[in-house]
Amino acid sequence: MKAINKLVTAFALSMLTSSVVAAVSPEEAAKLGASLTPLGGEKAGNTDGSIPDWNGGLGKGAGKADERGFLADPFADERPLFTITIQNLDQYKERLSAGQVAMFKRYPETYKMPVYVTHRTAAAPAAIYEAAKISATRTELIEGGNGLKNFTDSRYYPFPIPQNGLEVIWNHMTRYRGGNQVRSTVQATPQTNGDFTPVYFDEEVAFPDGMPDLSADKAENALLFFKQRVTAPSRLAGNVLLVHDSLDQIREPRMAWLYNAGQRRVRRAPQVAYDGPGTAADGLRTSDNLDMFNGAPDRYEWKLVGKREMFIPYNNYRLESPQLKYADILKAGHTNQELARYELHRVWEVEATLKAGERNIYAKRRFFVDEDSWQIAVSELYDGRGQLWRVGQSMLLQNYAAETPINAFEALYDLMNGRYVASGLKNEEKRSITFGTQASIKDFTPAALRNAGVR
Repeated sequence: MKAINKLVTAFALSMLTSSVVAAVSPEEAAKLGASLTPLGGEKAGNTDGSIPDWNGGLGKGAGKADERGFLADPFADERPLFTITIQNLDQYKERLSAGQVAMFKRYPETYKMPVYVTHRTAAAPAAIYEAAKISATRTELIEGGNGLKNFTDSRYYPFPIPQNGLEVIWNHMTRYRGGNQVRSTVQATPQTNGDFTPVYFDEEVAFPDGMPDLSADKAENALLFFKQRVTAPSRLAGNVLLVHDSLDQIREPRMAWLYNAGQRRVRRAPQVAYDGPGTAADGLRTSDNLDMFNGAPDRYEWKLVGKREMFIPYNNYRLESPQLKYADILKAGHTNQELARYELHRVWEVEATLKAGERNIYAKRRFFVDEDSWQIAVSELYDGRGQLWRVGQSMLLQNYAAETPINAFEALYDLMNGRYVASGLKNEEKRSITFGTQASIKDFTPAALRNAGVR
């Protein structure tokens, strides 16, 4: 937090610098924390009260975390207001995406959406709110939208008052995630009958403001550093992926390396980008599908469709419970919707269309981004024929102990072959996510991969 708190001073200095080219005017930025939440959502609820006012989100005392870091569910006693099924689907279509509707039609016997009362729980530390103020008046898109200018003083939420679709997506990619973290997670790709073999990962994520030994030159264009080691099954155990993500991936493309435990060799991995195959995903997701969308946005034209009210996964504490086994969640066709929680929230709708002459297996993408947390909650992915191919959803929740929005897991459903990939499951692991860890650039170098990959 010491590194983050420096942002408060940086904000004060930025207000005194008359030569700064503002992304929005100081008058517009003054809405943050007033009519808008500190991160840019509308503070007021909707007209009928089904979306309440934002009143600060969940505080750190909203519940208790157990000795392993798993959170108590502050809404455990609540029951659904109603449940959407194929039988009553038409009644609720107005507040569903095309992808959500397609899931009901693909799995009419089993797919459902339990809808609960809405709680606007998203919150972040005060210093992150100050960072958003810095960003609002300073940060600009450069390189055709493929990079950010005047962003290193803030590091988070470059466009809390977005003017276009790409600015919304940059807010998702640069959102606060609780700082450096260490986690053990599981990914699964169930067969059509529900059978699955879990793949176990140990992962580390570090951010420039949490790496004191990162040089200023390297930090200037750095977004994050990611290391992922496969621990099981045995055929994959010991393989390690290392990624250096940059803010401007055109000027300085993503750098990735793979350590192959069988060959005991480290190699560059340029395929870990765009529509390159996702790690151990059985061909069910691309590299840029992880975290709903990541990486360089340069191959698409981005359009801000607007803002709408929609039922999205929210406050899914139950799905992160250590009382659940992975087999309780992973079912044939889709994850267990009996355990899911949906609420009515306002989302930004963004459409990405593949540019002429560019290549990606997805010709069009549509994203629905929570206004309070800037997390992509739902995605739709279309093939080259314009047909809806895959539907993604991120089971959002607020980690009140760490003051950061996260998810229980994310899933990407293939409507054509009836399979899906679920990533980020933690229920059976020894610990949930550990936030605020120490990180050194020395741990995120190709030379460090061999040590990380020792079986």
